[in-house]
Amino acid sequence: MPLPIKVTFLGTSGSIPTKERNLPSVAVEYDGSAYLFDCGEGTQRQLSIYQISPARIKAIFITHMHGDHVIGVAGLVRTLALNKRTDPLYIFVPRGEEKKVLPLLTFDKALIGYQIVIKGARPGTIMWGKGFTVGAFTLRHSVPTCGYYFKENDRHRFMKEKCKKLGIKGTMYSEIQSNGSIKVGKKTIKLKDVATKENGRKIVYAADTRPTKSAELASKGADLLIHEATYTEEFKDLAKTRLHSTASEASLVAKRANAKRLIIFHISARFSKADEPLKEARKIFKNTEAAYDGMQVTL
Repeated sequence: MPLPIKVTFLGTSGSIPTKERNLPSVAVEYDGSAYLFDCGEGTQRQLSIYQISPARIKAIFITHMHGDHVIGVAGLVRTLALNKRTDPLYIFVPRGEEKKVLPLLTFDKALIGYQIVIKGARPGTIMWGKGFTVGAFTLRHSVPTCGYYFKENDRHRFMKEKCKKLGIKGTMYSEIQSNGSIKVGKKTIKLKDVATKENGRKIVYAADTRPTKSAELASKGADLLIHEATYTEEFKDLAKTRLHSTASEASLVAKRANAKRLIIFHISARFSKADEPLKEARKIFKNTEAAYDGMQVTL
């Protein structure tokens, strides 16, 4: 059985917090570890409220260096230090923006007794983990910005009866998966002849941005697309000026990508509820939901 992938929306507001919504951050939990996508102010408190241990965070992926997406790093790294963390923490930002993170780590000369590794992200795979990869793609905003995807490795399901007839057993299963083929007696057996391929699950995270072809390509067949929808079409001129997306535009990305599910977030504070953006998005892409703080999805 594949391991569950749990997604928790820690903050779903755009630009400024509201009574109901904290600033942007999404946690992805997999195989006992957690990975943060953006880290707005107050994220560490949200982690406590929604019972995600900061100690399990392995990496933080920052889309861009606007304060509402990154200021929470300052408090989080200090809490981890006070909790005697020893494991390194990886922080990814768009390539070329690495030095802009440093003031958040050093402004008060705090004693941080663990390694913080800042890495510049550029399009393609940027992190390899046990059973998954994380990749980046370019977005279009007012500062250098990238989106991210969390992709579970593809799996192979063996046809057991066929394997048994061909004499494949024990460690031979791992050998044929690693090498793509195996020799049994005088016969070479290829992996594709005894196993079917299952695509790993994929989560795509895109904020802040105008709708882009790169997000569409990254989201092809995604199990879950998390896309900003700061505005509705009523405010489309503002969306263009400020380089954000409307709910309709986010849903078009999902539709064109043939994504399985869309969750819109980064909702403007002008909307007391997300009913309007959600209604607009569902006209184009039916399987759309509007995120709220504490919303959890398990894939």
